[in-house]
Amino acid sequence: KMMTLYIAFEAVEHGEIALDTMVTISAHAANEPPSKLGLKPGQKIQLRYLIRAAAIKSANDAATAIGEAISGSEAAFARRMNRTAEALGMTRTTFKNANGLTENGHLSTARDMTTLGRHLFYDYPDYYHLFKRTSVDIPGQTLPNTNRRFLNAYRGADGIKTGFTNAAGFNLVASAERGSQRVIATMFGGTSTQARNDRVAQLLDLGFSRTPERVAVQRPARPGYVGPNGQTVRLAGAPEKSIRPRPKPGFAAPAEDVVLALAEGIEAVVEELAETGTAATAAPAQAFVAGTDIAPPAKPAVAAASAFGLAPSVLNEIANVVVDAVARDESAVTAPQEPPNPGIILDAVEVASADPEPVEVVNRISTSGGRHWGVNVGRFNTRDGADRMLIRTALAELASLGEALRKVVNGPKGFEANFVGLTQEGADLACRRLAARGTECTVLGPPS
Repeated sequence: KMMTLYIAFEAVEHGEIALDTMVTISAHAANEPPSKLGLKPGQKIQLRYLIRAAAIKSANDAATAIGEAISGSEAAFARRMNRTAEALGMTRTTFKNANGLTENGHLSTARDMTTLGRHLFYDYPDYYHLFKRTSVDIPGQTLPNTNRRFLNAYRGADGIKTGFTNAAGFNLVASAERGSQRVIATMFGGTSTQARNDRVAQLLDLGFSRTPERVAVQRPARPGYVGPNGQTVRLAGAPEKSIRPRPKPGFAAPAEDVVLALAEGIEAVVEELAETGTAATAAPAQAFVAGTDIAPPAKPAVAAASAFGLAPSVLNEIANVVVDAVARDESAVTAPQEPPNPGIILDAVEVASADPEPVEVVNRISTSGGRHWGVNVGRFNTRDGADRMLIRTALAELASLGEALRKVVNGPKGFEANFVGLTQEGADLACRRLAARGTECTVLGPPS
């Protein structure tokens, strides 16, 4: 079920499915043996509750329903599980189903499950907290965690997952944190719950005793996104060769120290806002000399930070840092050389004069409401609180909210934190991505 949950988190993050998607339970899922929720064929339930049931109660019917909802069938989902296992480096694992019940050819090892546990922790930190809950609520019932005994008994334990089959015995992938140290241990083949827990506690103790007090954390490399059709989309790394458009004359790419200064400046802005609660104001207009062919060096920090409505004093401080860095880079305003281009030589052709073509004007009407849609990310008691939320959210979700405008609306019940100026598709995508991060949001339609 750990792999089923890993893929569920991945699918939500990439917009394949949403946490509030209503999943229709199939007869196949409903007929899974215990442990189970007791779901009925044709019943509809939100994906978020299936995730809770699979993670906390270890419900087999819920796990199967998750796989069918994402891939259409359990067989197709098992193929995706195996592709993901390969991407994670789980070399001795083969999945046949979504719930982990005994099946011919369905197998794994303690080492591979430890690898999966590390990726659950590092790749999806926004969801990992689910595994340390001793119980969760779903409509109509409270589900106790099958791992609650170990969570309550072992100091620092915060997950991850139990398992049991007659063939494999009592199993546990456990994770614990003490100070800056984290240890993950896995045991297969326990003879009882208590024997399993005792042995895992010994393994964790051994790990903590051998772990240095201060050591650099080596995060596992996150694999490429294994999409629903089996294509792997790399999340990091650049191609060896790429076709780039020619840079605009007079505007070379900024030097590395310019980029670093900008990043540090934005961090300083966020820290200052957190300490002083400076009210958001627009940056002053920047003057330039008219009549020149090349504009003066831009201040990228001002442009970037003013998009978040930051104080002028702070913006100027960042701008000075960035401009100083630009000045140190002699190539920053040097027009790039045109690359050699032999072009295509044509025979001379005499062109007869002709009347100009009439201009055709086409008016298009947007069917999605234009950029009149938005996303609400919460209501706050103070304007400052709403501003902070908008800044944090924008910095965390630049991909979908980079062009949105921040707007705080003073309503009768508090200050609404809104992103506006989006298309319907853009607002829907942004809210899905925020929900995947654990941020509650609401899509706002055009004003009537």
